[in-house]
Amino acid sequence: MTKKASGKSAPTLPAAHAPAIVSSAHLVSPRSAEMSEFEFGLIVAGNAFHRWIAHCMSAAGLKDLTPLDVLVLHHVTHRARDKRLADICFIMNVEDTHLINYSLKKLQNLGVVASHKSGKEVTYASTDQGRRYVERYREIRESCLINALNANDALNKDIGELARLLRLLSGIYDQAARSAASL
Repeated sequence: MTKKASGKSAPTLPAAHAPAIVSSAHLVSPRSAEMSEFEFGLIVAGNAFHRWIAHCMSAAGLKDLTPLDVLVLHHVTHRARDKRLADICFIMNVEDTHLINYSLKKLQNLGVVASHKSGKEVTYASTDQGRRYVERYREIRESCLINALNANDALNKDIGELARLLRLLSGIYDQAARSAASL
């Protein structure tokens, strides 16, 4: 405790409790300053992740893709099963189908994704060329990211817990978005 000029004691924070690093101090809640700190971390990490995946795919040979294009290509390649537009949007948690549709058209024009029509249903799958780019991306990811991470069992466990918390928070954000939309 420290003394104020009025003679009253004011609390001091231990050095371990440095002020939260936030992007929007006006949003900090006294009930959860940590949430504002998390959101700033999410912004910074999200932008770093998007920059990383675009550069990694460019190094793999597919240049000028947006981060969403890269994610769509990875998802379409996932498990070597054809995917419908609605399924891609659902799994990626993207509400605006036109964004995914635009990426799919771009990827088709590059020859890395092909569409197949069965009745009224259209599905998408990566081509052999698309799978080669994704495999090269995987090799670069292993070399540049996974090797740099130098993970051990404890760090991998922390990363797994973080992934679980992010899934939990995404559900909370989705519910909050539905609540806000109904106001």
